[in-house]
Amino acid sequence: MGMENLTSVTEFILLGLTSHRRTQLLLFSLFLLVYLLTLVGNLLIIILVRTNSHLHTPMYFFLTHLSVLEVCYVTSTMPQMLAHLLSGNGTISFTRCMLQMYISFFLGGAECFLLGVMAYDRYMAICHPLTYVIIMGRWRLLQLALVSWGVPVLLAILNVLCTPHFSFCGPNQVNHFFCELPVVMKLACGDTRVAEAVLFGAAVLALLGPLSIILVSYGLILSSVLRMQSTSGRRKAFSTCASHLAVVTMFYGTVISMYMRPQSASAPDQDKKTAVFYIVITPLLNPVIYTLRNRDIHKAVKKILQRTD
Repeated sequence: MGMENLTSVTEFILLGLTSHRRTQLLLFSLFLLVYLLTLVGNLLIIILVRTNSHLHTPMYFFLTHLSVLEVCYVTSTMPQMLAHLLSGNGTISFTRCMLQMYISFFLGGAECFLLGVMAYDRYMAICHPLTYVIIMGRWRLLQLALVSWGVPVLLAILNVLCTPHFSFCGPNQVNHFFCELPVVMKLACGDTRVAEAVLFGAAVLALLGPLSIILVSYGLILSSVLRMQSTSGRRKAFSTCASHLAVVTMFYGTVISMYMRPQSASAPDQDKKTAVFYIVITPLLNPVIYTLRNRDIHKAVKKILQRTD
């Protein structure tokens, strides 16, 4: 039986962050600025890495992938949110809602795996510097990138296949600013235990798998750094890893609270407030955190500025 025969809902109404009109317009201005800064920051990283041969290293290879992902991630949600804030109307069609739901799930999963791969890359660079270039060759980079993008696609498809097993027969009001899988699933009619189990299993794989790699990698990095004789070497290693850990802490902390918590235990407005961190704030902070104290990026920017003079 097709999906269209299982549902009487043809559109959803996203309630957004607030129903107060002045607050909506204020949030529109703020989020529009954040969206533009996010695009500029991440696109700048992509351009710098592609145009500067000194940045053609594994670390910046994965950073480019992360920037591409962040551009796609915010573009899949924020333009619609901005349109709804400006118009005051949060209506979205059933098809668009389903599409956004699985695209955001795929991109969120890809970010989890990319952050895990980047932690592994830092471990190899700090703990195995002599063999780093050989081990992290071009073929290994392509393999890790393929896993980071491919596994989340399969997990998203798995959740898509579970969608026909439940229907939407009303209500159609979604207490969120975009269509997110756990929130929309609350509105489904009938038995959704299979879909919830699949979602939980996919979340465990996408979140706890990369997170375990991150924790092990940084545990080994910390052990290696503490054994260093050079104070400057310790400082450089800690500085390199601190930015990554800052992103990981904010992203994983909020996403785990969203996908690994029983949905019945969440407060009515808690889900959308939590989502602001990994949908709006983290993509903005990524380019700032990775470039603020990065000398290689600073040098690349200076070269571009010198060319334009």
